[in-house]
Amino acid sequence: MSGLAEISARIPEDYRQTSWYTQHLRCTLNSPMCLILFGYRIDPNRPLIVAANRDEFHGRAAKPANFWSEDKNVLAGRDEVAGGTWLGCTRSGRFAALTNFSHPDDPEAPRSRGALVQDFLVGESEAEHYAHHLVGSEYAGFNLLLFDGTTLVCTSNRGTTEVLSPGYYGLSNAELGAEWPKCVQGAQNLELWVKQGFEHDNLVAMLRDQSIPADDQLPHRGRPIEMERRVAPCFIIGDEYGTRASTVLEISTDTIHFSEQSYVAGGKAVGRVSYQLDLER
Repeated sequence: MSGLAEISARIPEDYRQTSWYTQHLRCTLNSPMCLILFGYRIDPNRPLIVAANRDEFHGRAAKPANFWSEDKNVLAGRDEVAGGTWLGCTRSGRFAALTNFSHPDDPEAPRSRGALVQDFLVGESEAEHYAHHLVGSEYAGFNLLLFDGTTLVCTSNRGTTEVLSPGYYGLSNAELGAEWPKCVQGAQNLELWVKQGFEHDNLVAMLRDQSIPADDQLPHRGRPIEMERRVAPCFIIGDEYGTRASTVLEISTDTIHFSEQSYVAGGKAVGRVSYQLDLER
């Protein structure tokens, strides 16, 4: 037993009957709890290094990263339920990635958040322009990273738009800079690997960290501690819900190196794709 059923079984029956519990459990698990670790301009030859996990229900249909048939410039996975994607890049060095920043009071949004990543990748807008002109009210809560080859921007319809300075970052399902253990420790681990030199296998292995922090280090979002423990690890294993893909991306001055490891229920690795592209300006 895992995922939704596992968490429910650990919470007293009278508490499970409350509408507050139902809303928060749905919010916690029905929205992807992705993690994006990245280093920005920490190496003069590599402006962007990304290591990211996508967490989702295993039953939600999706295609692994590949070049899109309708736009061979785009390399990304594909959500087959709502369309769009959660992370991708282009041959010209554009990059975008999304995490949900959900809340029980989110409205039924008319557009999939995956469209935010898709529209940036297939377009030509500069990152700042795109961030300032998207209509955030059309979507449930999100964080969005946008790199146009020159500038890296983080924007959110639950926060602000920020042009990022060089450094190491961790972004999950709260504001950028939130001191969630997997964001803080993850960014530190990425920095260690970059400084000592890494292969993509090293970062994929780093993303498989299943350690659960102590309860006093977990986020305080007014939700049962069982829920927070369930989604606290960098890598989530479950039969219903868990980490579906780990992606490593390096954009250098003249190449793009992209790797993605896919997983199924129980955390079993099932497929790996790797691409090395000449950067097209």
